[in-house]
Amino acid sequence: MVKPYEKDPQANLDYQVDWSDWLGSTDTISTSTWTVPDGIVEESDSNTTTTATIWVSGGTLGETYDLVNHIVTTEGREDDRTIHLKLVDK
Repeated sequence: MVKPYEKDPQANLDYQVDWSDWLGSTDTISTSTWTVPDGIVEESDSNTTTTATIWVSGGTLGETYDLVNHIVTTEGREDDRTIHLKLVDK
């Protein structure tokens, strides 16, 4: 099991998926989208040719949220990665 990241409900923080190992030496990210469940707020997102970043705020103390990143590459591959985000009092 992957250990979730921890975030305080009052924090506005960024989380990143590094796709470089999966992409190899010739493929790059063409598009990146995030799916965020109700209860947490996506403030913004961005990507480079090898990484995808999301900024989130809010959330309910004690809840765990799954932030799903979906990419499409220049060579036509598609895949998802999930960030598990547990809300704790810090």
